[in-house]
Amino acid sequence: MTALTWLYLSGAILSEVFGTMSLRIAAGGRTAWYGVMLAAYVVAFSLIALALGAGMPLGIGYGIWVAAGVALTALLARLVFKEPLTPLMIFGIGLICAGVLLVELGAGL
Repeated sequence: MTALTWLYLSGAILSEVFGTMSLRIAAGGRTAWYGVMLAAYVVAFSLIALALGAGMPLGIGYGIWVAAGVALTALLARLVFKEPLTPLMIFGIGLICAGVLLVELGAGL
């Protein structure tokens, strides 16, 4: 996989997290943010499609996308919205990341 493939995946992760954070803002009553959310999700899915099209295996790309998205969203929700981030939640995020690592190792990457 090339550096561009990883750049596509990184952009997909950041766009998805931005879209999810925008959803939280929109759900709080600022409905104009639904448009921002939709645009961010379109960008995220377009970039993950480019990463997959550039040769990234689906199990790897999707796994990293989801794990990084969950971890970043939970951390940002804590910082921005003061949502809880308990030790059990942190442990769960660690398990997700460990699972993705095992999938990557199993794929021989």
